[in-house]
Amino acid sequence: MPGHSIDTLFRALKKGELAGAYYLHGPEDILKDEAIRGILDAALEPGLRDFNVDQRSAGQLDPDDVATLCTTVPMMADRRVVIIRDVEAWKRKTKARAAVVKYLARPVPETVLILVQGAGEEGQDAELVEHTCAVRFDPLPPDRALKWLLRRAEGLGIALDHEGAEHPLRCVGGELGALAAELQQLAALPPGEPLTAARVGELVGIRHGETIFDWRDLIMDDRPAQAATLIDAILSQPGVSAVKLVAMLGTTLIGVGIARNLYDRGTRGRSLDDAIFKVLLRNRVFGLLNYKEEAPRWSRWAARWTPARVSAGLRAALAADRALKGTTIADDCAILTDLVMQLTVPFQRKAA
Repeated sequence: MPGHSIDTLFRALKKGELAGAYYLHGPEDILKDEAIRGILDAALEPGLRDFNVDQRSAGQLDPDDVATLCTTVPMMADRRVVIIRDVEAWKRKTKARAAVVKYLARPVPETVLILVQGAGEEGQDAELVEHTCAVRFDPLPPDRALKWLLRRAEGLGIALDHEGAEHPLRCVGGELGALAAELQQLAALPPGEPLTAARVGELVGIRHGETIFDWRDLIMDDRPAQAATLIDAILSQPGVSAVKLVAMLGTTLIGVGIARNLYDRGTRGRSLDDAIFKVLLRNRVFGLLNYKEEAPRWSRWAARWTPARVSAGLRAALAADRALKGTTIADDCAILTDLVMQLTVPFQRKAA
C-alpha cells in the first residue's frame, strides 16, 4: 500500500475506518503512541481491552508466536489488536518477520495488527510498507507543534495563554517528548489563572532571553560575548545538548545561505520575507521558531552573512559536530565557545 500521512490516519480513525495492519515508523515516537491509542479507541471499547489486546517486542517473538497472536479469536468483541514493537530488531531473514509477512498476505479480518518501528531506525521496511497502512511520523513543524502543545495542555487541565504556550517551544524546540515532560511539571500545579510566558519560564527554570533560540540569535547578530556567556545556562536546560545546538546552527546557516542567494538576486524587504517563508513552508523545516517569526530573521541576517561567511560557518559547525561526537579533551562548553568565536569575531574585525 502507498504511505499514508498522519492527518489521513487520524481522519480515518475518527470515522471508525480501520485497516487490518499498520506499520508506524519515523523519528517521532510520541506521535506513534498517540496513533496507537487512536487505533485502540476505534477498535475496542475500554472494558474489552484486557482480553483483546496483546503487546510484544519483535525481538522476543518466534514464528509460532506470530501465528498464535494474529489468529486468536476475539473474546466478546468484534476485533482484537496485536501490537508488535521494535520491528527494527528483525533482520531481512528473521523467521518471525517472515511469519508476519506471510500473515499479511492473508490477514484475519478480526485482527488489527500494529507494527511499530523505533525512532532510532532511519530507514523503512519496503515489504511492510507494501502490505500495511504505513505511516511515517516526522517531527512537527513549528505551527503544528504549538497546536499539539495546546491540545496536550488542555487534556492535562493546564491553562496556557498564547505566549505561555510558545515559551516551552522556544526552550526545547519542537521535540514533543521534551515538551510533554515540561507539561507534566506544569500539570502538578493547582488550577488557576492562565500561565503566562514569565510564569512558565519560572516554573520550567528557563527565563525569557535564555532559550536556545535567543542564543542562536545572538550569534547570528554578531554578539559573541553575550552568546558565550549563555552557554553554561543553555547546556543545563532539559532536553538540550551541544550536538543539538550545533545542528540548529547548521540548519540556520543553510537557511540564511538560501536567503542570501535571494538577496543577491535583488529580492529585498517584505518580498524577501515572503520568499523565505515559502521556502520554509515547502521544505517543512523542523526545530525552528514559527515560520512567520523565522523568515524575517533570515531576511535580516542575509545582508550580513555573505556566501563566503555562510560556507565558513558551515565548515566550523561541521568541525564542532565531529569534535563533540569524537574523543576530545575539550568539554562541550569549550567547543561551543570556540564555535561562537569562529562564527563571529573574524567578521566583526573585517567589518570594523
